[in-house]
Amino acid sequence: MAFFDMRIFSIAFTMVVTATVALISFALGFIIYSVSHPVFELNALDHVQQAQPTILLDDTGVEWARFYSDRKEPISISVIPDHVIHAFLAAEDRSFFNHAGISWRGIFRSLLVNLYHRKKVQGASTITQQLVRLLYFDANKTFIRKIKEQCVALLLERQLSKQQIMEMYLNNVYFGCGIYGIAAAAQRFWKKQVSDLTIDEAAALAAIMKSPQKYCPLLFPLSCKQRRDTVLRGMFYCSFINQEQLDNALKMPLEMVTAEVVCAPHAKEAIRGFLEPIVGADALYKGGLVIQTTINKDLQIRANELFKNHIIQLRSSMMPEIDGSLMTIEVKTGQIKAVVGGFDFSISQFDRALQAKRQFGSIFKPLIYAAAVEKGINFSMTEVDEPLEITMNSIAWRPENFSNDFKGQMTLAYALSHSNNIVTIKTLMKIGTARVIELARQVGITAVLQPYPSLALGCLDGTLKEAVGMFNIFAHNGLYLQPHLVRWVKDKWGTKIWKKNSDAVRAISPRVCGQVAKVLSSRLAKLKKRSPHALLTDAIGKTGTTNNCRSCWFLGSTPHYTTGVYIGCDDNRSLGRHVYGSATAFPLWLKMQELLADCQQQFVYDPSLRELIIHEKTGAVCSFADQSALSILV
Repeated sequence: MAFFDMRIFSIAFTMVVTATVALISFALGFIIYSVSHPVFELNALDHVQQAQPTILLDDTGVEWARFYSDRKEPISISVIPDHVIHAFLAAEDRSFFNHAGISWRGIFRSLLVNLYHRKKVQGASTITQQLVRLLYFDANKTFIRKIKEQCVALLLERQLSKQQIMEMYLNNVYFGCGIYGIAAAAQRFWKKQVSDLTIDEAAALAAIMKSPQKYCPLLFPLSCKQRRDTVLRGMFYCSFINQEQLDNALKMPLEMVTAEVVCAPHAKEAIRGFLEPIVGADALYKGGLVIQTTINKDLQIRANELFKNHIIQLRSSMMPEIDGSLMTIEVKTGQIKAVVGGFDFSISQFDRALQAKRQFGSIFKPLIYAAAVEKGINFSMTEVDEPLEITMNSIAWRPENFSNDFKGQMTLAYALSHSNNIVTIKTLMKIGTARVIELARQVGITAVLQPYPSLALGCLDGTLKEAVGMFNIFAHNGLYLQPHLVRWVKDKWGTKIWKKNSDAVRAISPRVCGQVAKVLSSRLAKLKKRSPHALLTDAIGKTGTTNNCRSCWFLGSTPHYTTGVYIGCDDNRSLGRHVYGSATAFPLWLKMQELLADCQQQFVYDPSLRELIIHEKTGAVCSFADQSALSILV
């Protein structure tokens, strides 16, 4: 009880001191501003330089997309329905018509809440303050700027009516994705005039105000809908709508109009999300920036068509819900040359390449064996594939192979190339999980990694981008490069304001890399023999199929490119019995190689390694003519 009393006293004392300082600072600031700025230029926005779009260039210097400001002619408050205004009042400033520019009650309420939580969790800006910020200040959040903002808000209220302030606010507020003003938002989201907006649509617009970067419905429809429903309940609480209107509005789906056609829409949105916090929304949409991306426009367009045709084929033969993603990066730079995040961006903006996290399954196994080789284990060593029981915390686990059988003695090379579960688990238990987890972190895996034997089966979730970055180390001599979409950004004067730094990390040694890559090439060679598509260059690859056939993967590299393919359903349902990555993902990867000019190239292995031909089951040296022969490096 004493501790609780001291906490209350501390909070109250801090609040009083802070409030006193704030009031004194505000009073001084208001006097200074009142004397030196008796009248403010209310048409400040008219003098802003003409907005210039931001250009996105591909890796050959060709424009493939733009970010631009979408702003319509200002509209009069008289044509804006009451329920639209009420939505913004409920979401942003319920006492708008009762304060003189700033809300003292809101300031002290937020002060108390923030002090109690020891961090900023609630703001107190009125609509007038937000307008002042739009007209006269930048987005830098400082105490001095806040005091100035409050002073100007009080002065602005002396010059304009509440209706004028609300009109200017709605005509200039930012709705995300380069959209400024309520007229532009209504047209972009629903192809409507503001006068035709419904209650639920008005609430959706007001919902965006909390954070345009997080609630723009074009990018985050689910988050926007959840916030919209909160605004609707706020409108009901304020008696702006009745119970029937609330119930009807809550039932309405959040439906957007078809998005603009871009050759790499998922990449564009990823770039938007990455750069907007760095350069700011105004600069991104109105500043005339030039963004040098890594995308190759021609390859991207062809990859789009190839991916769509492949998914159509899978849907006709399997199930209509199937979707997936594809990504190709340059081995030595990590630059993403083409990325497809789903079947139809106009229907679903969810990015299955950069956002969707799916279980890795067998595509994680190369890391297990890389860690094993570092510990002195080589691929000619043998282990027995047999029934296995592992007891942890009094719980017995009996792992199985995907084929539901056991094949007895086999080399580790055979186990990796055929994705054997039991031998991989035994190998992991020999070397321990510590190095595997460390290695996973070095190659960009962000998932929670449990130090359990099940790690050998790829029991972790990750994105296709993470999977491609992980696998690329085996084509890049053991070096990890994070896959990326942007090389540099220049301002409208040609000055480089952001540049991608080299982030190459030595994950495994060239010697270990070569030994694992050689085994990965042997399995791919057998897969290629079963395919009608020719692949003239040297290549390595790994299939992956997770429990109950929920996700199918194929990761493959040539000396120049690493490409990953994911096939699955958004609800993570099973794709059916006996569905394999080799039959669903691998054919798309192979077709993608035909688009890449990467013929007659060979991997260069560490010169200290020598080739050894072994029997795939016993590990004994044998003739290459033996049908059970495997080529490894030692």
